[in-house]
Amino acid sequence: MNGMLKALLIVLALASGAAHASGQFTFAWPLDEGSLKPRGATTRGGPVQLEAAPSPAWQRLREPGLSELERDRRAILAMAGPYRVSFDFLEVVRYDPRLKPDAPYQSWGTEQVFVAEDRPDFIALQHILVQRVQLEGGKLSEPIVVRHWRQEWRYQPESLLAYEGAETWATRAVPPQARRGAWSQSVLQVDDSPRYAALGRWQHAGGVSTWISDETWRPLPRREFSVRKDYEVLVGTNRHTITPDGWLQEENNLKVALDGARHLAREYGVARYQRVKGYDFSAGEKYYARTEPFWAEVRAAWREIQARAPRFTLRARVDQAQLFLPFFEYAGRLEGGAQFDREAARAFIRRTLQESYLR
Repeated sequence: MNGMLKALLIVLALASGAAHASGQFTFAWPLDEGSLKPRGATTRGGPVQLEAAPSPAWQRLREPGLSELERDRRAILAMAGPYRVSFDFLEVVRYDPRLKPDAPYQSWGTEQVFVAEDRPDFIALQHILVQRVQLEGGKLSEPIVVRHWRQEWRYQPESLLAYEGAETWATRAVPPQARRGAWSQSVLQVDDSPRYAALGRWQHAGGVSTWISDETWRPLPRREFSVRKDYEVLVGTNRHTITPDGWLQEENNLKVALDGARHLAREYGVARYQRVKGYDFSAGEKYYARTEPFWAEVRAAWREIQARAPRFTLRARVDQAQLFLPFFEYAGRLEGGAQFDREAARAFIRRTLQESYLR
């Protein structure tokens, strides 16, 4: 499968997932509004086998006598591995009675989460989707590999890159008292452009490890901006909980229109990462190994931009500007066996960012 086709398939993979369970119950849907067909899923994936036994990472996390910092680190590292992921989002309240009911969003996929970097005060996890779509006659497609999101965790950060709305990000200092014992989680888009960053603390009590973020602005994800034009910012909190068979991410988001700072609605979201066994992720491992040097240069270019301009604005929403297309095409050539030339890659990345996407 060539790089251009993979780039086009990202719309399917990120907006639709593999499938949703027929007749899946959506919690707390108002009884008098009837049932809205969930949006998001248009394709079917193959069967997967869930791992029933608690993972070694879960067991290491629960060892006695660990320092708080080491237990935090093990909780973050426990999010790496092979997963079936399900995504569920539901508007639970509409503050504007004129709004029509918004269909719940449901999808799922299969992905490998790699430990990309591991230092005492910094851990990076890279998500790679490896999808097999069910074709006519029950056959499965060849694996469709799509680079998904990246999360970077930093202990006691002195600053973080905050989203301000209107496609603008700014570096904000974190006061010493606020950062003491805290971890920031920076979420990067599929092309390593910034999305949002949040500060929070891990809590380890009752045998449960959970990280809860502060309230953070973030740009609309594809599942929203592809269907909604009436608001510009999600203002929400995240909760990450490590489980014996994987981990859970919960979101509590306000949908905010910036004209008058109007709150339109609130949504709840749940992403379940359940470990699988026997699934062939080798295509994703190959992609990761061959393209990571290129993506490291992409991240370096973004860091240079942030260093030069503590506050910067993009010409359009990153996904809508389709910044991922030229980068995915370049990475696709490397995946196909092209030789990586660091200087050529750096020149291409900087030219692409400076000439096409920054104001």
